[in-house]
Amino acid sequence: MNIQIQNLYAKAQKEQRLIIGLMSGTSMDGLDIALCAVSGSGAETDIKILEFKTGGYTDDFRAKIKVIFSKKQVDLELVCVMNEHIASIHADLINQALAEWGYKNEEIDFIASHGQTIFHAPKSLHQLTDYPNGTLQIGDGDHIAVKTGIITLSDFRQKHLAAGGEGAPLAVYGDYLIFSKKDEDRVMLNIGGIANFTYLPGNLQASEIFSTDVGPGNTLMDQFMQQHYDQFYDKDGEVAKSGNMNEALLNELLKCDFFNIAFPKTTGPELFNLDYLKKAQNQSSTQNISTADVMTTLCHFSAETISAAIKKCFGDKAKAQIFMSGGGMHNPLLVQLLKKNLPHSDFFTTDDLAINPDAKEAVLFAVLANETLCGQPIDFGNRQGVPSVCMGKISLPA
Repeated sequence: MNIQIQNLYAKAQKEQRLIIGLMSGTSMDGLDIALCAVSGSGAETDIKILEFKTGGYTDDFRAKIKVIFSKKQVDLELVCVMNEHIASIHADLINQALAEWGYKNEEIDFIASHGQTIFHAPKSLHQLTDYPNGTLQIGDGDHIAVKTGIITLSDFRQKHLAAGGEGAPLAVYGDYLIFSKKDEDRVMLNIGGIANFTYLPGNLQASEIFSTDVGPGNTLMDQFMQQHYDQFYDKDGEVAKSGNMNEALLNELLKCDFFNIAFPKTTGPELFNLDYLKKAQNQSSTQNISTADVMTTLCHFSAETISAAIKKCFGDKAKAQIFMSGGGMHNPLLVQLLKKNLPHSDFFTTDDLAINPDAKEAVLFAVLANETLCGQPIDFGNRQGVPSVCMGKISLPA
């Protein structure tokens, strides 16, 4: 047997495994690196965050990603070399984090790498009759494995597609294993670039779990801030709080076929981008309103679509235990609007469940890797969008 296969088998048999979960989202603010201690699998999974940091991206590196990000026409040669370049940068950031935390690379059992999404194309978006759902994350796992010396699992979304899903959201798998609680219905709301939520029933029945994207979280606000304010995002919602919501623009933003598609569904900045905003402004004759008013309206737009999705599932008087994560939870105006729109619900963050909300997505990929190595596919029932599969391709260091 190949010595690396023997090594993989031995590590998978350990009572506790050290797994690094990685996440680089559509916001491209950096690489989230979560060092987790994981034991058990399935319903017996126990996970603790030992260390967490976001490895910052340089402006130059971020600009290189944006050249190929969420565009139908790109330089294919650049996509090819960026697949390796992103992996190399991510490996460097992992090595730096381990040195900073005082760990040797050989002490780490596995890396779970999400990669960098550069295009997400569910059929609802591409509408090409003869083609399936598609998504593409780059940042090759073999390069990470070789450069860190650590067995790496990557490319998680492809198995989801192959089994009939849309490649997202994957949070449902980790949410169920980490956050389910008997006799308490929970909504795990992640407000990243795109907002999504998972419903966790208190009866712990996996076949009743529900997970879906609902629309824009921060993506439109972030893009607008970068274009008009030369800021990466609206820190503390200061710009949005300074403007006034424009009802005509809001109503036009809400006129999108995506919001009428049945759950579960996925989307991305391929749909919700500055061209989408420009079209809505043209249709509503709001091209000349202030940039602050646009930001306020975009914040209301995210709040309205998130709230409407939760009400669609649980009724106008939805009384839910909502646990937030993602960058949007740091926007006071967005959270205030959500609470106003969902007055019967109670709002928390995953900090209340002992998981750093900023680390949550990276932790979820560590859980997905653990299931592939040590668990079995969870039976979510024969339902569209939630295939019962384990995910992730395994790359050996040598």
